[in-house]
Amino acid sequence: MTDSAALPRHVAVIMDGNGRWAQQRRRPRAFGHKAGQEAAEALIRTARERGVRHLTLFAFSSENWQRPPEEVQQLFRLLALALERQVGQLLENDIRLRFIGDLSRLSPALRKAMADAEAQTAHCEGMYLNIAVSYGGRWDIAEAARRLALEVERGELPAHAITPETFRRYLALGDTPDPDLFIRTGGESRVSNFLLWNLAYSELYFSDCLWPDFDAQQFDAALAWYAKRQRRFGTVPVPVDGSSASA
Repeated sequence: MTDSAALPRHVAVIMDGNGRWAQQRRRPRAFGHKAGQEAAEALIRTARERGVRHLTLFAFSSENWQRPPEEVQQLFRLLALALERQVGQLLENDIRLRFIGDLSRLSPALRKAMADAEAQTAHCEGMYLNIAVSYGGRWDIAEAARRLALEVERGELPAHAITPETFRRYLALGDTPDPDLFIRTGGESRVSNFLLWNLAYSELYFSDCLWPDFDAQQFDAALAWYAKRQRRFGTVPVPVDGSSASA
């Protein structure tokens, strides 16, 4: 267990490696996605047990629409089944669910199921779970800029009032603390268009572990790594004795 004082308030995760995990076992990619969904459900429970307040999972990117249609359909079938099965557990664990992304591209039936799950858990306060679906960081920034431009056009907001702090409020996670810890599994070392604005000062943790194998022990290792980081946000390090330090 990590000391609660060193625990990240917000953890964001790119769950990468389902396809390669299945390939290693000579199974279809759908088999890997099913295992990956089970790993995601386990991580949600673990994060809640560890005391993480905000958890954001990258489930489906705006670029993932370029995958074969049958794989995309499989991913959304898994999401629909997960909603049917997991809402009760989210309620039991006091977890509020929210979806972020360009949801207009999803089927009406899936959007309704997602909205229903959000409404059922809207009163929960134990942990806030954000699932990014059809999401891209550039889309998020462009959408925020579009909404701001409309307000300026309507005379509701003067252009000089747009600051980084103002802009941030229009992002998909504008009401949520920025991620303290970003985790990516699967051996890749990039953020892949995920929360581009919000990750500006996040600690970046890259794991070679393929997502279906990323369990509580792997998560605890990431938390322990984070606990050793000294977050400076552009300032100079603070000496242990509390004295001032020179740049």
